[in-house]
Amino acid sequence: MSAAVKRARRNIIEMIFAAQSGHPGGSLSAVEILAALYLRVMRHDPERPDWPDRDRFVLSKAHSVPVLYAFLAECGYFPAEELMTFRRINSRLQGHSKVNTVPGVEMSGGSLGQGLSYSIGQCLAARLDGRDYRVYCLLGDGELDEGQVWEAAMAAAHHQVSNLTAIVDRNHVQNDGFGDYERVSVDGRPVPGGWVRPDGHTVNIMNLEPLADKWRAFGWRVQEVDGHDVHALVEALERAKGSLGGPSVIIAHTVKGKGVSFMENNPAFHGKAPNPEERERALAEIGV
Repeated sequence: MSAAVKRARRNIIEMIFAAQSGHPGGSLSAVEILAALYLRVMRHDPERPDWPDRDRFVLSKAHSVPVLYAFLAECGYFPAEELMTFRRINSRLQGHSKVNTVPGVEMSGGSLGQGLSYSIGQCLAARLDGRDYRVYCLLGDGELDEGQVWEAAMAAAHHQVSNLTAIVDRNHVQNDGFGDYERVSVDGRPVPGGWVRPDGHTVNIMNLEPLADKWRAFGWRVQEVDGHDVHALVEALERAKGSLGGPSVIIAHTVKGKGVSFMENNPAFHGKAPNPEERERALAEIGV
């Protein structure tokens, strides 16, 4: 497992460097989440990506698609060598996930906030078709600013969608800066909302706390785990399967850019490729 996690991080850095384009921060933060899903929990078969009874993984924060491509290649959905075509002309591996193009991709993404609604539709389809597959939907915490997410949260509880597990990549950093002002302080005091620091970080874009209580209020079973502890993630995902009568959400506490020191908690690497020196340093730190 640890070797697969390192390979995924290396492939994320390598494919984004080769393309000189992509989103390393949110891809690196979700590595252990996808490792737990694809290597331990999900029922899937790379030889039959359209198998009707497969579990579905929906990447709602689709700009982080390098981590999905890394694990699809790890599992054998396509050759690992193809990763280096990421974001090239005529490549299947586009910068946001596209269904019916890459084996194993379940939803075309790009516009944030839509993955949970799509996942509920897949869950209800399973009910209508008499199938027992589960749907796993990965959301970014910045993505929770979107109103459609909360409309979907209400709908899932209303329709008692119990074959749905949402996972929130709670890394506190989004494109324009830190998403919660509790993470930013001046002279030891939290910075109130609506203020931009001299260095350009926009704080309090939207304060999500108390996040767990909000999900509970919408009728969801909530778990919180260390999003970089694969074993804790697997246990939480297995417990979620026993959530009867309604949906389940796992708030996975992560570090954006995890594994590469100069990318960690650094909004600059939300959507920026490393230069040659940064690539070498990143690969050395990942240790593969």
